[in-house]
Amino acid sequence: MGISAKFAAILLLPVALAACTGSDDGRSITYTDDRGVANQPYPNNYRTELLAFMKTYLNDPRGVHDSAMAEPVQRVVGGRLRYVSCLRFTPRESDGSYRESRERAVLYVDSRLDRVVENAAETCAGAVYAPFPELEKMTR
Repeated sequence: MGISAKFAAILLLPVALAACTGSDDGRSITYTDDRGVANQPYPNNYRTELLAFMKTYLNDPRGVHDSAMAEPVQRVVGGRLRYVSCLRFTPRESDGSYRESRERAVLYVDSRLDRVVENAAETCAGAVYAPFPELEKMTR
């Protein structure tokens, strides 16, 4: 009887856990009140936050060339309304050379930098870029 009860408990555990993750209204789990459909607050400190992030994102933040950034605009990304700022830059490689320019989409949630999307061609289509000299002046 003891082995049968353990076996039954092992079989029923995934069912019980699945019932716990479901909710009555079918909403997904989120850490903010944002459900992706409401207007987001504008990220006023986006330039400062982006520079701080890029210092950690790049292996060597010195020597960045051809940097340009688009002001944040609201776009739907992954089914959620977000402020997105597009960034173009050419980082210096570890051997000191430069390769092709990179384009990244920077997403903001609740007016804070949330993440950087590396495959930004679709998200940044039609972005209006302006020079971003602060990125080229970064140090370690």
